[in-house]
Amino acid sequence: MMETVRLDRWLWAARFYKTRSLAANAVKRGNVKVNTRKCKAAKMVKIGDVLNFRQAQFMFEPTILALSEKRLGAKLALDLYREPESIVTERGLRKQRIQADRQMLIDGKPNKKDRRLQQAIKRAM
Repeated sequence: MMETVRLDRWLWAARFYKTRSLAANAVKRGNVKVNTRKCKAAKMVKIGDVLNFRQAQFMFEPTILALSEKRLGAKLALDLYREPESIVTERGLRKQRIQADRQMLIDGKPNKKDRRLQQAIKRAM
């Protein structure tokens, strides 16, 4: 049984980032904090550590419940961490607002201006 795992590997295994290099770059830029402290990608995390990071416009604050160095399926990856309900509901509300804004933009077949607006919204996410 593992006692510690590299931070970038855990973020990748828990499916927060699509590749391990993206996870390592996020940590290197200082976007990921472990127990409110900035750290390096090689930082060894353990069960009970709390991570804080922002991805696009959404805030994540997972508490590590299990360790894994291998990427798991989406449903199994959810067992690696737990987040406070307030963060999850806030993220859900924000996603709903974004979807509502997108729907307001689309009124029938989008014209050139609408398509550019949709692309700008996608890039902002």
